[in-house]
Amino acid sequence: MLCVQLGEKLEKRLADLCNATKREKEDYVREALEEYLQEQEDVLIAESRLRDSSDPTIGLEEMRRRLGLGD
Repeated sequence: MLCVQLGEKLEKRLADLCNATKREKEDYVREALEEYLQEQEDVLIAESRLRDSSDPTIGLEEMRRRLGLGD
């Protein structure tokens, strides 16, 4: 279990959204946290790959050429 204190404005926005959609605060907080964690995990993976010198990279122009995208 986790207890989180929200600022007044954020609490009001969340309450207003819940009232408008008839959903529980916990639903929105859980969904937002899951999305945030996924994004942060993706960032960690990307940063790890950037640091891996054995992982080949290509430049923007090469990527555009491979995808058949013109100027």
